[in-house]
Amino acid sequence: MSSKDLRTTQRDALSALQQMRAASAPGASLQQLVQAGIARPETLGLGENVPVAVGEQYLVFSLNDRELAVKAELVQGVERLIDLTVVPNVLSWVKGVMNLRGSIVSVVDLRMFLELEQSSHTSRTRLLSLQYNEMVICFIVDGVSEMLPVPEAAISNGNMRQATIPHWAQPYAAGIALLANRAIVLLDVPRLLFSEKMQHYESLG
Repeated sequence: MSSKDLRTTQRDALSALQQMRAASAPGASLQQLVQAGIARPETLGLGENVPVAVGEQYLVFSLNDRELAVKAELVQGVERLIDLTVVPNVLSWVKGVMNLRGSIVSVVDLRMFLELEQSSHTSRTRLLSLQYNEMVICFIVDGVSEMLPVPEAAISNGNMRQATIPHWAQPYAAGIALLANRAIVLLDVPRLLFSEKMQHYESLG
């Protein structure tokens, strides 16, 4: 590969990464995220001999300065933060409801749900909609970064669990993916959506 071609491919990869991180179009579909977010080694100019990881696709997002991920097949979409319709008599972590492609869904502030310190929303704040069976909930997260294949061999759910998974994520964690210098907490979406806490959202006050 010539130096000119290398610069071109690196520029294209950076452009795709920026598009993915911005998720600039409201209601960006999962397909759009996949197209923008999968950066193969050859695209980055690392050469054809670098092995490409094979594994189930996960969507990586950030919360409280940690990387978390959910199975891509359970992601309905990623939206920019919008005005929500407030619902009375619910707990503070239920921020309201929104119209998601014709369906009314609840919006949960994941930081508040997990009892984390609150922070101001930024330009990277996103609404991440997850579905399992017939249940769909949108979660406010700090940011969405990339679509990533996670090889099964990279997933640990044994002795390292207590040491590497933050305490606030442990009730809903399926394990942790150890990739190079990254430790990504893998969330169990059904466990989160159907947790007793999630089902008891009504305020007693």
